[in-house]
Amino acid sequence: MTVSKKPAVGSQQSAQKLYQCLLKIANCGLKTSLIERNMTIKIIQYILHFTLLVLLQVLVLNHIQLNGYINPYIYIYFILLLPVGTSNSLLLLIAFALGFSIDVFSSSGGMHSAATVFIAFCRPGILKLIAPRDGYDPETRLNAKTMGIKWFLTYASILVALHHLLLFYIEVFRFDEFLVTFGKAILNSVITLIIIIIGQFLFGKTKSQNERSLIR
Repeated sequence: MTVSKKPAVGSQQSAQKLYQCLLKIANCGLKTSLIERNMTIKIIQYILHFTLLVLLQVLVLNHIQLNGYINPYIYIYFILLLPVGTSNSLLLLIAFALGFSIDVFSSSGGMHSAATVFIAFCRPGILKLIAPRDGYDPETRLNAKTMGIKWFLTYASILVALHHLLLFYIEVFRFDEFLVTFGKAILNSVITLIIIIIGQFLFGKTKSQNERSLIR
């Protein structure tokens, strides 16, 4: 007399399928948690960068005034570094918050808000104008390391110059000193750009190492 083994085989197959389903669910949950963790890390990093740049501007750089001609504004570095995929509405909102923060501490009556929102508005068009042949990855950070020093210099120079020109002309609010104001804006644009490039080379490597250690 023989006993059928089909029910036992069927139960083993069901158990294996159940195990595979549970394993897939666990893997999905792990991937989701890793994505959420990475997003949280990025948000914290952006908040820290925002805060540090505002503090550096209002506590240090706003007090560098050589005969009223030199006053670099590197806080706009934050707008330059935002990923390509940042939505236009979010970009404008961040730009306003950044400029408003500087205005509050500098008692500048909205000048920085206007200039920063202006370059945030111009940024998508400039990115299209100087886009590389292969286009952009939406998550790409726009720095010299990922995009190349030549591309970054072009990109940063345009936005920094636009910001400084508008800011200085709003500050003067008259055209009888057009050339003097233009010269001040260009001079400060160059100084701001030099500080940004130095910051890229000094802190870019350390920053990427810290990001890798946080993700691990």
